[in-house]
Amino acid sequence: MTFEAYMTNIRTQTGKEPKDFFDQAVREGILRPDTRTMEFVAWLKSSSGLGHGHAMAVWEAFRRNGWVPLPGAPAAAVKRGSP
Repeated sequence: MTFEAYMTNIRTQTGKEPKDFFDQAVREGILRPDTRTMEFVAWLKSSSGLGHGHAMAVWEAFRRNGWVPLPGAPAAAVKRGSP
């Protein structure tokens, strides 16, 4: 399955875009400079009902958009732009 196919399935299943998950993660304090991939994936799976592969695809969308916090960076360093 391609990345775009994952994203299409996620939109169909949840009605959400990556930016929606980003806003929720920031609002709930999940996206921090020390957030680890699997912590985010576990949160996303439990909060959205996504499976592991789809949750990983959302993390990849975050990475591609520069939304993944770098260790040691202040939380404000996370881009707030749209995908």
